[in-house]
Amino acid sequence: MIIPVTVATIAALCVAALGATITDLGPWYQALVKPDWNPPDVVFPMGWTVIYALVTVAGITAWRAAPTSAAAEWVIGLFALNGFLNISWSLIFFRLQRPDWAFFEVLLLWISILAMILYCGRFSRKAALLLLPYLAWVSFAASLNWAVVQLNGPFG
Repeated sequence: MIIPVTVATIAALCVAALGATITDLGPWYQALVKPDWNPPDVVFPMGWTVIYALVTVAGITAWRAAPTSAAAEWVIGLFALNGFLNISWSLIFFRLQRPDWAFFEVLLLWISILAMILYCGRFSRKAALLLLPYLAWVSFAASLNWAVVQLNGPFG
């Protein structure tokens, strides 16, 4: 079953590359007031690398464990939606420079991760467990996003 591995890996690399391309840590971002608990910028690419690897393995695991082709299509759809929301957050936060809007978008991203965990967990406990660090990471990111809004708003 090389197809799930290939598709999941290419999809994860595309999401990571698009997200990295959209992310701009230039003057606007550097000028934002951030909370004291904001990690150094170097932590984020390292964290995302681990997260993307776990999400890729979770996607492959869930796809292979899906009991029917319809269930496999749902796995693909949920992961695709999540990738779209992941990229959208970076676009809204960094390119549109709207952390306030990005906060509401990150809530949708969080819900999409929870949906992946719940759906995939029905037939693959391993896939669901592999997604838990992603949920934790995005929970932290959402808290950080909210703090940036509070410390810098209003935007627009």
